[in-house]
Amino acid sequence: MKKLNAIIVIMVFALALAACGTKKTEGEEANGSAGGSEKKSLRVVTDAAYAPFEYMEGDKIVGFDVDFVNEVAKEAGYDVKIEHVGWDPLFIEVKDKRADFGMSAITINDERKQTYDFTVPYFLSTNKILVPENSDIKSGADLKGKKVAVQNATTGQEAVEKLLGKNNQAIKKFENTNLAIMELTSGGADAVVADNTVIEEYAKNNPDQKLTVIEDNAAFESEFYGLMFPKDSKVKADIDAAVKKVLDGGKYKEIYNKWFKADPDLEKLKEQQ
Repeated sequence: MKKLNAIIVIMVFALALAACGTKKTEGEEANGSAGGSEKKSLRVVTDAAYAPFEYMEGDKIVGFDVDFVNEVAKEAGYDVKIEHVGWDPLFIEVKDKRADFGMSAITINDERKQTYDFTVPYFLSTNKILVPENSDIKSGADLKGKKVAVQNATTGQEAVEKLLGKNNQAIKKFENTNLAIMELTSGGADAVVADNTVIEEYAKNNPDQKLTVIEDNAAFESEFYGLMFPKDSKVKADIDAAVKKVLDGGKYKEIYNKWFKADPDLEKLKEQQ
């Protein structure tokens, strides 16, 4: 009987140790009530192939979104671990709550809001057209009859589909905007439609390729980016409040100037709140 009792005691002790040693996911740690002064950690997923918002510099993810999210996390009292997973996978990771939120120049729209929650907008953008300097394309209407490269599952794709038709074979879809631009520069497409800051940055940094950016506000509406959360996220309220504070403070303007050498339209952003 003593031997049996001893075995039971050992088993209970082992189970207790196992329970104490169970590692919570980062999201669970963030949602819990861990004691001490150590900051809670959030897993953030992105598509780091979208300069200047997020891109790889060696083995490090850098960009406007990275600086912005780090500042927001600091304001909210969190640490963030940013991971490159790719465009389509980041939506799955967030939806399935394997990540705390997604950060990748993600446009807020009604379709996405059915599945995800967003912070207040933190960036104003619009789609523009990237073409060779000698192109006869001068507006969105001129894309008709042309081969247009876009990043798959983006608002750039949606905008081109509105102009050319959803199942138009002339719309060439790629995993990321870099590949779409490569299709243009290799002669496989007549134009690329993507977020203005991305293609403007590319044209500026690659003058030898002799590309120009076409603006058409009649064809492309203004868009707003938000940080994207799974439904009913317990950390969204904290991050949302921090986004507003960063926008209201001078740090947002500082980060914006660093990456875009211009001032943000803060009034238009705040109107969306």
